Amino acid sequence: MNAPVSRSGSDYGLLDLAVIGGGINGAGIARDAAGRGLKVLLCEKDDFAQGTSSRSGKLIHGGLRYLEYYEFRLVREALIEREVLLASAPHIIWPMRFVLPHSPEQRPAWLVRTGLFLYDHLGGRKQLPASRNVDLAHEPEGAPLRPEFRRGFEYSDCWVDDARLVILNLVDAARKGATILPRTRALSARREGDCWRLEMRSGSGEMRTVRAKALVNAAGPWVQDVVQGVAGLNSAHSVRLVKGSHLVVPKFWSGSQAYLLQNTDRRVIFVNPYETDLALIGTTDIVHDGRAEDVAIDGGEVDYLLAVLDRYFRAAPRRGDIIHAFSGVRPLYDDNADNPSAVTRDYVFEVHGTVEQPPLLSIFGGKITTFRKLAEHALERLAPWFPQLGPAWTADACLPGGDLGGSFEKFLDQLESDYPELPRDAVAHYARLYGSCARDLLGLVCKRDDLGRHFGGTFYERELAYLREREWAVTADDVLERRTKHGLHLTRAEREAFEAQL
Repeated sequence: MNAPVSRSGSDYGLLDLAVIGGGINGAGIARDAAGRGLKVLLCEKDDFAQGTSSRSGKLIHGGLRYLEYYEFRLVREALIEREVLLASAPHIIWPMRFVLPHSPEQRPAWLVRTGLFLYDHLGGRKQLPASRNVDLAHEPEGAPLRPEFRRGFEYSDCWVDDARLVILNLVDAARKGATILPRTRALSARREGDCWRLEMRSGSGEMRTVRAKALVNAAGPWVQDVVQGVAGLNSAHSVRLVKGSHLVVPKFWSGSQAYLLQNTDRRVIFVNPYETDLALIGTTDIVHDGRAEDVAIDGGEVDYLLAVLDRYFRAAPRRGDIIHAFSGVRPLYDDNADNPSAVTRDYVFEVHGTVEQPPLLSIFGGKITTFRKLAEHALERLAPWFPQLGPAWTADACLPGGDLGGSFEKFLDQLESDYPELPRDAVAHYARLYGSCARDLLGLVCKRDDLGRHFGGTFYERELAYLREREWAVTADDVLERRTKHGLHLTRAEREAFEAQL
């Protein structure tokens, strides 16, 4: 399934499209373009999704709060995409209900109801239940909340495993003929006649040179570095780097619902069930002036998030409960908004090149929910250079593993029935991460010993071999933090033992 990575540059021949950046936007464009018959190569300087795309709030959502900033087009597109993506990958995307306790100091009830009415209807909701009022004083969703919060609202959005969404797009791109190159940095791109000459260097120091009819700059936080430093061009656009930090703590309430909390600064904080017995809390919104690689949560952000929890919950977590924390930078299109929370989450394209010149298309902004539509729009912009471009196709196509043949619950029941001697928690893990591809991973496995060495939790050697062979995993973090979340469930000793054997 992997695209080869050891050929010399000349072996690639003339490419149609070279994509720089292996986050969600680059992966989505590579998949879409390869499925339309283009000859595609994607290079990423680090591991896939190592930057922004593995450090999100892990939601496929319309962005309820964006309605306050009149982002109706963006919200509508995101709500439509929420339904499309849920159908395409039900193993890594699933519905979640969000409880919004009413805090009249921030927003009056009529405004919240109006927003939820628009949220229910803007995107042609089909699969998800509508919003409703909640009596927090008597319904179970109110049990963990402080008694002053007696009224609330409930609405639907979707959860997503963000890093796996990137990987599945890349796997599908490779299946359709794309060449996928992790840990391969774009060094220089120059026009030579009717194509680009792109020089790259792999992590081992090997140099590769390819020729492509068009370049896509999907470098996220590093988009301007590619425009100026790699392509040697000037840009009329820029990105604003906004840091968002999250905490992971043990889950401290009963039920499958998430919570959306309004803070006194009018920002909102998500409190979401995570990895069965954990909770994911975030996010902050802080302008980041340093290098994107250096982003990290600070003590002020920890205090901020914990204070919001303490305002709403009877038994809110404390610093000592924090299991893990992470930060990412959102490369938002800089629209000159004063408030980081008000900066648009929409995306903008910039195209360098005329019909007579090979183009460079650069992406500024965007959000994980709209990546698929962004890819379609990107290829629309490139269509004048590719008269042979096939029709759009991804709206009705499953991502790898998404063809479950019914509900996820029925699929899991059948998988457990087919592998009765395997640990049930391990089978559930394979079903969630790999969907129908779990059968490729398990093959003829019959009993627990067939899974090989046990590294802890639900992590066995057979899965490691699959990730190395099929999903470009190399390092411990590739495996434990991005391809899976095993890192949250291994003890320190188990993690050290795993790292020592790699």
